[in-house]
Amino acid sequence: TEIEIEDAKVDGDGGELALEQCLLKFDLNKNNYLLAGLFIPRIGIINENHLPNTFNGNDRHIVERMVIPSTWRELGIGYYGNTNKIPGLNWSLALMNGLNAEGISGGRGLRDARFEGRDASASNLALSGALLYYNSGLRMQVSTYYGGTVGLTPRAADSLGLDSGPFGTPVSLSEFDIQYSKKGFTFKGLGVICAIPDADKLNTAYASNAPESMIGFMAELGYNLLETSKWKEKELILFARYESMDLMHKVPANGIKDDLYKQDYIIAGLSYLPIRNVAIKLDWKHVKTGEPNPALIFAPNPNDPAYEPVNNFYQLGFAYSF
Repeated sequence: TEIEIEDAKVDGDGGELALEQCLLKFDLNKNNYLLAGLFIPRIGIINENHLPNTFNGNDRHIVERMVIPSTWRELGIGYYGNTNKIPGLNWSLALMNGLNAEGISGGRGLRDARFEGRDASASNLALSGALLYYNSGLRMQVSTYYGGTVGLTPRAADSLGLDSGPFGTPVSLSEFDIQYSKKGFTFKGLGVICAIPDADKLNTAYASNAPESMIGFMAELGYNLLETSKWKEKELILFARYESMDLMHKVPANGIKDDLYKQDYIIAGLSYLPIRNVAIKLDWKHVKTGEPNPALIFAPNPNDPAYEPVNNFYQLGFAYSF
């Protein structure tokens, strides 16, 4: 189990007390196991490994928050395995509850469509699978997801013009990522595409301006400045990361494209890990976006300042896992 408390406490003004994972694991043999419960599928780089001492910079990879809605957890069953015949090759398959169609929207993508173990229905399902390969400092993975979004009765779904059933009104997502480390140098790269082919039906039903597709990619290079020093058991990582995404890459005929969600990021800085569980982070974040579509700004306030498509942030953070 993994329980999280967000915003330090839970009260009427906010915060969250939640089970992030709660599962049973059944070992079949030393290479294969089954799991069941609330778990995190193997998708992307940070979905499974999202603690703040495992990534550079104060923010998680933006592409993996907005296109891949990490941390993404659902109820289901999974099979994980590997083989001695091909050392380093691992695979996973999972059957989970699907998404909530009402939560899919332009600019937010799938984030608000996750059930996260609450109010989920087995009326709509999803499949995910991943192939993962390790070899010394190399880690490569390809993963995919396909699932339905309408957990309603056929009559209720039909009244909204949506397709019900286990995989009705589907969403698909595929990603490839690679990580490599050697002699203090590290490289990370990821590309992802998400398709929502029935976005026009979602827009008719919920007026959510859902996109037909979203895309994103990122690349990061880092070097441990202490690699050849007498303090090599510690880490002082100088890094730079570029991320680009378009959350409204393609919109249906009844959607409105908003270039506000075509975004580029440059993040650079230092991560100092005096011990493995603690990180002190300093970074600069450069953000560039498209101009917001005025057709989506209802009753604009004449006193609002002009929108700035380019912004810079300086961030200092202290992270630990326990």
